[in-house]
Amino acid sequence: MRTWTEPPLVPFITQREGEDAAPDNLIILLHSSGPRLYYLDEDPRDRDLRGVLWARCSFNPVDERGQPTGTPQWKMMHPYRQMMCMQTMRCQVCQEPARTPLGFIFLAGPKDQDPIQPPIITNQPPVCPKHARAAAKLCPHLEEDPLVFLAQSAPLYGVHGTLYGLGTDGLKVVAQPDEPLPYGHGNIPTFLASQMVRRLSSFRVVGIDELTQELTALIA
Repeated sequence: MRTWTEPPLVPFITQREGEDAAPDNLIILLHSSGPRLYYLDEDPRDRDLRGVLWARCSFNPVDERGQPTGTPQWKMMHPYRQMMCMQTMRCQVCQEPARTPLGFIFLAGPKDQDPIQPPIITNQPPVCPKHARAAAKLCPHLEEDPLVFLAQSAPLYGVHGTLYGLGTDGLKVVAQPDEPLPYGHGNIPTFLASQMVRRLSSFRVVGIDELTQELTALIA
């Protein structure tokens, strides 16, 4: 007799095998305000709320729960799903609203952030209370012992991605900076984003066990 089992938990933002970079059709057009990067067949959904052009990536079919299918590529985040969760402040695991009475829960690996060295910026979307501990176990760089930032405010900061320019042979990659480019930077018009970044402010740092205790006390 076959028994039904719960599918393995995979964060919504995780890229899946078969989800590949889509043809870009990129061009740069010159305007009175300067050069600007476009897609030849651009759609309004190709830009985020700040008007930055976004890297295209294909989507696998979804299952009966509305979750992406395909073998997880654990070290990769799907550009559009990462942007969607970060832009709307939804849980990176289940895509439900992430706000809690304690603030927004952001996780960082033990070596990722120094809480006493601002600014604290992150490309990891928040998590909801239900999936905080699960995310800590599923994400390799969190090492199951993350720093937990409880943030009352986390304004948009900028984007990771690729800077383009015009060369003698046309469009060319100019740089792929390690640091995110802030919104409002002079190079943003010719930047192709792949991850959205927020800056954490008005936060306090706790451990994952302390977070669990505080959340449990709220519903006790």
